[in-house]
Amino acid sequence: MDLRMNGRRALVSGSTAGIGLAIATALVGEGAAVTVNGRTQPRVDAAIAHISAIHPRGAVSGIAADLASEAGVSTLLARLPAVDILVNNLGIFEPKPFLEIPDADWRRFFEVNVLSGVRLSRAYLPGMLTVGWGRIVFISSESAVQIPPEMVHYGMTKTAQIAVARGIAESVAGTGVTVNAVLPGPTASEGVSGFVAGLARAQGTDAAAVERAFFRDVRPSSLIKRFASVEEVAALVTYICSDLASATTGSALRVDGGVVRAIL
Repeated sequence: MDLRMNGRRALVSGSTAGIGLAIATALVGEGAAVTVNGRTQPRVDAAIAHISAIHPRGAVSGIAADLASEAGVSTLLARLPAVDILVNNLGIFEPKPFLEIPDADWRRFFEVNVLSGVRLSRAYLPGMLTVGWGRIVFISSESAVQIPPEMVHYGMTKTAQIAVARGIAESVAGTGVTVNAVLPGPTASEGVSGFVAGLARAQGTDAAAVERAFFRDVRPSSLIKRFASVEEVAALVTYICSDLASATTGSALRVDGGVVRAIL
């Protein structure tokens, strides 16, 4: 299937590993000119090398900037003033009991997971409207609709992303710009894989056993009974960013392995 991405300029925030890197790799493979982003230059360089090894003729560049801050966003915008496709993937998570989450953590999670995407969308949307075409995608989570009691602050930010995406979509109705949220379920990203490996070491077992226990005890509603791969998530995101997805906007699209039981 030709997704008609040749010549499109894309930015994927937080794309030096995990889901973000998989999305950037997939977009390059479809012909988009992709800018990857991370906080440090070595991580950005490694991501570029990874993508270039898979797609030697692909167009990929990178910008090191901490997009959790206004200053970091300004640094990036100075070097990349316009894009056609914006994937707001930057995000953090941390299990912590509600009663132990201080105000500083609530603010930090909101700054990283929500305001980074708000600032980038606000900056790039005018250019998209001028040309009458654009794609903005917020990488949310199934935790947005099934708030995890072990990290309420994370769930709050994921719900906020859905609201922001829908609100922006409403504001640009009929313009050729689409705005959506994508809700991955439990995914074998770098962060999750590291967390699982740490649990396995602490429990004196292996990652496979931790994964089985997780889907038995924590996410028993999963229909695939495993962590999704980052490539499986990236496949949906890549389609949503394409010209073929022009009738999909204002949506919260799940690639959650069936974890969410609601059919709507």
